[in-house]
Amino acid sequence: MLGIAKTLFGSENDRKLKKLRPIVERINALEPQMEAMSDEQLKAQTDLFKARLEKGETLDDLLEEAFATVRETAKRTLGQRHYDVQLIGGITLHRGEIAEMRTGEGKTLVSTLAAYLNALSGEGVHIVTVNDYLARRDAEWMGQIYSFLGITVDCVNNHDPYGPGRKAAYDADITYGTNNEYGFDYLRDNMKMSVEEMSQRGHVYAIIDEIDSILIDEARTPLIISGPTEDRAELYRTLDAIIPLIVEDGYEVDEKARSATFNEVGNEQLENILRERELLEGESLYDIENVTIVHHANQALKAHRLYVADKDYIVKDDEVVLIDEFTGRMMQGRRLSEGLHQAIEAKENVKIQSENQTMASVTLQNFFRLYDKLSGMTGTAETEAGEFEEIYDLKVLVIPTNRPIQRIDIEDVIYRTEDEKFMAIVDEIAACKTKGQPMLVGTVSIEKSEKLSRFLTDKGVEHKVLNARYHEQEAEIVAQAGVPGAVTIATNMAGRGTDIQLGGNVDMLIESATETVTDEQERARIIENIRAEVKVLKQTSLEAGGLYVLGTERHESRRIDNQLRGRTGRQGDPGTSKFYLSTEDDLMRIFGGDRLKSMMGKMGWEEGEELTNRFMTKAVERAQSKVEAKNFDIRKNLLKFDDVMNDQRKAIFEQRMEFMTDDDVSDVLQDFRHQLCEDLIEKHVPKKAYAEQWDIDGLTQAVREAMNIEFPFADWAAEEGIADEEMLTRLKDSSDRVVTELAAGIPEEELARVEKQVLLQVIDRNWREHLQQLDALKSVIGMRAYGQRDPLNEYKSEAFTLFDKLLISLREDVTAAMFRLLLNTQIQRQQMAEAQQKAQAEAVAQSTRLPTGAPTSPRSPMELMGAATGAGEVTAPMAGSRNAPTTDELAALPRNAPCPCGSGKKVKQCHGRVA
Repeated sequence: MLGIAKTLFGSENDRKLKKLRPIVERINALEPQMEAMSDEQLKAQTDLFKARLEKGETLDDLLEEAFATVRETAKRTLGQRHYDVQLIGGITLHRGEIAEMRTGEGKTLVSTLAAYLNALSGEGVHIVTVNDYLARRDAEWMGQIYSFLGITVDCVNNHDPYGPGRKAAYDADITYGTNNEYGFDYLRDNMKMSVEEMSQRGHVYAIIDEIDSILIDEARTPLIISGPTEDRAELYRTLDAIIPLIVEDGYEVDEKARSATFNEVGNEQLENILRERELLEGESLYDIENVTIVHHANQALKAHRLYVADKDYIVKDDEVVLIDEFTGRMMQGRRLSEGLHQAIEAKENVKIQSENQTMASVTLQNFFRLYDKLSGMTGTAETEAGEFEEIYDLKVLVIPTNRPIQRIDIEDVIYRTEDEKFMAIVDEIAACKTKGQPMLVGTVSIEKSEKLSRFLTDKGVEHKVLNARYHEQEAEIVAQAGVPGAVTIATNMAGRGTDIQLGGNVDMLIESATETVTDEQERARIIENIRAEVKVLKQTSLEAGGLYVLGTERHESRRIDNQLRGRTGRQGDPGTSKFYLSTEDDLMRIFGGDRLKSMMGKMGWEEGEELTNRFMTKAVERAQSKVEAKNFDIRKNLLKFDDVMNDQRKAIFEQRMEFMTDDDVSDVLQDFRHQLCEDLIEKHVPKKAYAEQWDIDGLTQAVREAMNIEFPFADWAAEEGIADEEMLTRLKDSSDRVVTELAAGIPEEELARVEKQVLLQVIDRNWREHLQQLDALKSVIGMRAYGQRDPLNEYKSEAFTLFDKLLISLREDVTAAMFRLLLNTQIQRQQMAEAQQKAQAEAVAQSTRLPTGAPTSPRSPMELMGAATGAGEVTAPMAGSRNAPTTDELAALPRNAPCPCGSGKKVKQCHGRVA
C-alpha cells in the first residue's frame, strides 16, 4: 500500500522539492535583470537589502533577489553559475535544514547563497568545515563573492586563539572555521574575565559542511579544555610492564563494546604481582586505598588489548597521535581521558605527558544546539535522518543531481582470507591501470592501506597513498586522482572536501604551474596548455570507464561506504564502484565471519575463489545497521548525561556573563554574604530552640573562618528574650557595617573591579572542581545498575546535589575571599602609614635624607589580592603590578596567555619560562 501511495502522490521528499520549484523559477526570472546591472549597481544591492530589513522586511522577503544577486556575482568573480539544484540547496540551508547533495554537486558554492542572505542581518554567520585547510580555502575562494558584495569574511584558523585577531574574525559578517575551533573558543570565552576579552559575539546561524561527519561521527568525543595534574609517569610504566604477565584467561575483551576487563583469575594474579612489587596498600585489591591503581591497571589493559597502532593511533615525533576512525585523519591535540592516553604512551615507550584535569567541557551536540538556526550539507545524511531529527530537530532534504547518475554499483565479492582478497584487488588494479582507468581504492585503516601498498609495490604497480601519515598532501593527491591510470589508496574518504575530477583538477594544476610566473602572456599560455591537456586526459579517462572506486573492506557505517562510492559518477560522468570483502575483515569477523570461513572450507572452496551472493551483501548491511544503532545509542546516552551537565553549564555561564556585564556586583556579594549568614544561623541557632541549646562556640568559630572577624555572639545570646531572627539581623547588619568600614578609602571604581575579579575567579575555581566531581561520578554511576537502579536517574540526582553544594561553596568562598582581601588591605595601609610617619620623623631628625629602604605608597586592593586570598586561591594582580603569579595560577593558564604579573609578555616568556 505504501508503494502505491508513493507512486500516486510521491514521497514526502518529492513533495517538498515540488514546492521549491516555483521559487527557483522566480529567481531564474530575475537573471536578465541582474545581468544588465553594472558592477557598481550589483554591489549596491547589499546596502539596498539592509535598508529594506531595517524597514521591517524579513530575510524570506529578500531571498529571491538576494540569491539572484549572489548567482550573478559568482559568474563575474568565479566564472561559476549556480545550477537550479544548487538554488534548492541554498533555500534548504536558509530554512534551517540539511541538504543532501551528491559529491561533486558544488556544496561549497551552495553555501554562499544562504550565508550571504543571513549575513545581511549583521549578526554573524558561522560556516563550519571539517579541517583547517578547507576553512582557509573556502574563506579565500568563496570570499571573492562576499567581498565583491561588501560582506566581510574571515577565518578563525588564521589567528592565534589568544590574540586580538580572533575577535576580529568573529566580528566579520561571515566566519569560516572548524567545529573544534568554534567549540573551544566558546569554552575559552566563558573563562575570560571581561566581555571585551571574549571572541565570539553570539550563536545566531551556522552552516555545517559534511554535517554527518561533525554531528554524528565526532559527537561521541566531548571538547575539553584541561590543565595538568601531578606526574604519574612511573606508575604508568610499572603497570604497562605488568599487563604482558597476565595470562590470557585473566581478562575478557569485547570488541563490539570496546571494553577490556580483568576477570576473577586476572584480578587475583594482578593482586599478587602488585603485592610482590609493594604497590598494594591494605589487605586487598578492593580496598579503597587501591582504587587509583586498579583504575590505571584497567586502562593499561585497554591500551594493550583494544588500541592498535596505525589503526587507532600513530606514533609521530615521539608522540601518540589519535586517528579519527571515520576520516582517517590525525587528531592533533586530542587526547584520551582518565589516563588511557598515558597508558598507550607507556605501551609505545614514548614520553608520557601529564594527566589533565578538566577546566571546561562541552559536547558537540550541545554546542551546536546553542545556535538559533542550524543547517548543514553533506552527500550522505538520509541514513541518519532519524538521529538528526531526534537530537538536533533537523530535517533532511535529498536534492537531485544536476545530471542523471551513470555510476554502476557492482555486487560485493567475498574471499576466504585477507591475503587472497588483496591479491585479487591487485590484479583488478593492474588491469584497470593497463586500460587507463583511474582508480580510487578505499581502506579502513593506515595498517591496511600500507599492507595493500606493499602488495602493489611487489607487483610493480605505481600508486599514491593518502592517510594520516601523508595528511599534508591530501588535497593535491585527491585532486589528481582522476588522471588516466592513476591509482590512489585513501584511508576513509569522509569529508575530504576536494573533488576528484576526471583528467585532473584544472585549478590546482594552474595554481601550481603559475606560482612563480610574473609575465602575463606566459601565464596565459601555460593556462591554455593545461586546459587543453586536461581536456584530452579527461576524454581518455571517460573512454576507459570513468573513475573506478574499489572498497577493500566494508566500514561499520553504511554512510562511510556511501561516501566512498559517491566519489565516482560526479556531474553525470560514468563510473564504477565495487567492494572486496574477506571473512577475516573486522566487521565480518565480529559478526560471524569465522562460521562462514569454516563453511567455505568444508565446501572445498579453492584458494583465490570469490563468492558473489546477494544474501551475503544483505547480511553485511544488517551487521552495519546493528553497529550504527549501537553507536547511536552511545551518542544518545552520552547526550542524556551531558544534558544534565549542560543545564548546569548554561546556568553558570549565563550568570558569569551577567556578572561580567554588570558595572557593580556589590549587591551580589551582599546577597552571598547574607545567604551565608542565614546558613550559619540556621545551623548553629536552630528555630524554636532555647538559648541554652544554641551552639554559640560553633557559630563564633564558623564566622571567624568565613569572615576573619569575631562578633560578640555570647553577649547577644545572653540578652533576655533574644531569638534566632534577631541574631540573624544583627549578624547581617554587623557584617555589612564591617565591610563598609574596611572598604573606606578605596576608590569606588577600583573596589568594583576587585569585587568582580574575586567573584569570577571563585566561580571558575569552584566550577573546575565541580567538573572533576561530575567526571568521577559519571565513571562509577554505571555500577548502580547492579542494584536495579537507573544510572541516568541516579546521575541526575547526585549531580543536582553536587550543584547545590557548588552554590553553597560559592557563597562561602566569595565572602571569605572579600573579607580577607579588605582586611589585608586595611592592615597594610595602616602599616604603611605608620612606617611613613616613622620615616618622616627620622628624616626630620637627620635633616638629610630618607633611610635606605624607605616604604613606598600602599599597594592597591587589586595588587593585594594574591596575598589576601591565600596561596592557590583568587589571584588577579593589576596590570603593571609586577607581582609574581602563584604556581597554581601558572598551571591553569595557557602558555600563550599574557602573564598575570603585568609585564606584557606571554606566560611562556615570563614567569612560566622553563629554565
